[in-house]
Order: sequence, then structure tokens, then C-alpha cells
Amino acid sequence: MGRPEIQKFVGALHGKKARKGVFLTTGTFSADARDYVSHVDSRVVLVDGNELAGYMIDHDLGVTPRTTYAIKRVDSDYFVDE
Repeated sequence: MGRPEIQKFVGALHGKKARKGVFLTTGTFSADARDYVSHVDSRVVLVDGNELAGYMIDHDLGVTPRTTYAIKRVDSDYFVDE
């Protein structure tokens, strides 16, 4: 995703007098697009495909567990003589 698309988004934010926005893509953002948002007055969060997939996994959104693991510890009280 390039700078022109981000500039249009920032323009839309200004048109609505919004100071914050989130721009999602399933792809990646160009370095120019990331640099641009670091220099604008509006707070714009860019979420690329890898970050989006991470959020989906973290929040169980649109994912299916494949394997579950149990982490166990030894119960030391079990071995104490009574």
C-alpha cells in the first residue's frame, strides 16, 4: 500500500475533522507511506497483513485452533509423607 492511498485517507480524516484513524491492509505498507504518517498532524495507525493476522490469532477472530498444549508442573505436596 503506497503513500497516495494514505494521503487520501488522511484527507478524508481532515474532511470529517477527525484526529485519529486506523488503516488496515492485508498486504504491506511502503516505507514512503509509513514515513508520511509519521509527519502528519492526525494520528494514523497502519495495520498491515502480518499485524492483522497476529491480532486475529490473539483475539480468536476468524481462526480455528489446530492443537492445544497443557503446561504442567509437579505438585510437590503429592510427594510429602503424611
